[in-house]
Amino acid sequence: MATCETCGNDYYMSFEVHAHGAVHIFDCFECAIQAMAPVCEHCRCRIIGHGMEADGRFFCCAHCAQSEGAMSLVDHA
Repeated sequence: MATCETCGNDYYMSFEVHAHGAVHIFDCFECAIQAMAPVCEHCRCRIIGHGMEADGRFFCCAHCAQSEGAMSLVDHA
């Protein structure tokens, strides 16, 4: 068994996520998302899908990006 680094639960079905040379242990996807998903710089939601990036800043959608001045990003063409 291994302990989730987000909630501290010691769970027999915990899993590892390998990212950027580090190993993280979680007991569920919810905890993994809370620990690892980037946050939209405008609305502060967790970016679970592809999201958008402009000048090193992350956004959940083009609306949020445009609200922060990244006018070149669009959700669809």
